[in-house]
Amino acid sequence: MIWRVVLAQKRDFYEVLGVNKDAGEDEIKKAYKRLAKKYHPDLNPNNKEAEVKFKEINEAYEVLSDSSKKSNYDRFGHAASGGGSGGFEGFNGFGDFGNFGDFGSFSDIFDSFFGGSPKTADRQQSQRGSDIRQSLELTFEDAAKGVEKSISVTRMESCHDCNGSGAKKGKSQVNCSVCGGLGQIKTTRNTMMGSFVNITTCHHCGGMGKVIEDPCDTCRGSGRIRKSHSIKIKIPAGIDGGQIITLRGEGDAGVRKSQSGDLHVVITVKHHPIFTRKGYNVYCTVPITFVEAALGAEIEVPTIDGKVTLSIPEGTQVGTMFRIKSKGISHLNDSGRGDEYVNVDLEVPKNLNLQQKKLIEELGKSLGLHHHKNKESFFDSMKKYFGF
Repeated sequence: MIWRVVLAQKRDFYEVLGVNKDAGEDEIKKAYKRLAKKYHPDLNPNNKEAEVKFKEINEAYEVLSDSSKKSNYDRFGHAASGGGSGGFEGFNGFGDFGNFGDFGSFSDIFDSFFGGSPKTADRQQSQRGSDIRQSLELTFEDAAKGVEKSISVTRMESCHDCNGSGAKKGKSQVNCSVCGGLGQIKTTRNTMMGSFVNITTCHHCGGMGKVIEDPCDTCRGSGRIRKSHSIKIKIPAGIDGGQIITLRGEGDAGVRKSQSGDLHVVITVKHHPIFTRKGYNVYCTVPITFVEAALGAEIEVPTIDGKVTLSIPEGTQVGTMFRIKSKGISHLNDSGRGDEYVNVDLEVPKNLNLQQKKLIEELGKSLGLHHHKNKESFFDSMKKYFGF
């Protein structure tokens, strides 16, 4: 079955590659390589125009790189391939999409451009060491001010005996005999629709392209061993619970000297008996006596830097909040600092003796506490809304 779709008048193949008709094999090859790199779909994702140009370039090179096809094309033009005025016949009008002339498969052309095919890049990426996630608990003060800590991490490290190669000293890895060092096995199937290329990971070397004939006794050929390692971490001032510090390259070592993973340290902060934190501000509650609230006083209050003196003005009410500037948490990675808020809680005396009770009653009478304006207003509101 032949499918023929007329899309547009085909351009001259020499024009497509930008070379003269007397161009030699090397010049044609160089032009193709340059243009294929420019318009390759992997470098132009979701770009339909680049995809069309890439197919056009591939078709031109397929003809001009073959001396027999080139000779026929020079004599008969596009009619030499049965392509007529344009379009494609089967899938061969664009050539085999998985095969690129004497460049071989897509992986071959990618190797020539970038030093590795997508499959190769994927294999290298997949051999990166794993990330490690570990918790570190800090005191409230350490989180607020910053501190240096040492943590013990058990991770995969490069074997010291084989230097991560997996092979015994004096021995080296060799190319896989099955895939020839490519890490992939390519099979081509010819059908009436064209040639289809299937690339799979080599089962013998696991896609590495190398095998170890004489493995290291220490790591048994893996190139890595599990070890515990102490790592110092600088905890920045102002860090909070749930935040993560990432140490690049401090995770598991990569397979056979490839990139190491990262260490993610998750911070937790211990509960503090006095302070609570909201953002960069610190809150605490300080009890004061009835006398201090009524007459005013100078009291000592705690901060994360130590004790400071706070002036309680005369007539301070229960629940009054006082602000102490710049005694809160340091801003993370910044020079600013939060404040401390002190909530005063009136401490009511207990177990009064008769004399003390009598004195308080007399004080209440002299102050008129039984006829407190706010109290009367409150009960008036209760009668209005609740009927009692």
